[in-house]
Amino acid sequence: MQLIVHTFVSLDGVMQGPGGPEEDTSGGFDRGGWVVPLAGEGFGRVVDGWFERTSEVLFGRATYETMAGYWPQVTDPADVVAARLNGCPKHVVSTTLTTPAWENTASVIADDVAASVRALKERPGEELQVHGSWQLIQTLHKEGLVDEYRVIEFPVVLGTGKRLFHDGAAPSGFDAVETEVLDGGLVYRVLRPVPFASGTYAVEDGKESAVLGS
Repeated sequence: MQLIVHTFVSLDGVMQGPGGPEEDTSGGFDRGGWVVPLAGEGFGRVVDGWFERTSEVLFGRATYETMAGYWPQVTDPADVVAARLNGCPKHVVSTTLTTPAWENTASVIADDVAASVRALKERPGEELQVHGSWQLIQTLHKEGLVDEYRVIEFPVVLGTGKRLFHDGAAPSGFDAVETEVLDGGLVYRVLRPVPFASGTYAVEDGKESAVLGS
């Protein structure tokens, strides 16, 4: 399976607490729910499309517990997100969770996260998806395990909170394989990691030109 990270970010890169004020208040974050006023039909279409490709889901503990407390209540069979989240195999990375409460939780990964995730990627299926799970994303990015990022950027600045790529994140370039502007000014990008590259601008024969580094 390919490992795909899905997230919503603000203009300043924050992904914390998008769905509600109490979703994630760690670090004193009090600006949760910033997605709700701006999420329109295009947003819903894109997110439904994500979940139509879900084979299995990988969570960090905090996101797992938040979603396990919410999605089992959504029983509408027409709700694509609920149907996939409730029905597909789920895996949670945690050293403290001993009794998973969400139906179809297949495994708890307590140690050697990188090796365990590599093993999951070897399983048959289309996509192993990550949703939310900020701390887990940092590990997956550092280990080079992410095949693709699907990011919806919202036109809002939060000024504080957990950023998708925090200070000290491993440098990376990205191929933008899909970009779409959604209603409300949201920007959807599908990004595939490539090696980081740099360069400089120089003047040659009176003309400015770009010179790429090796």
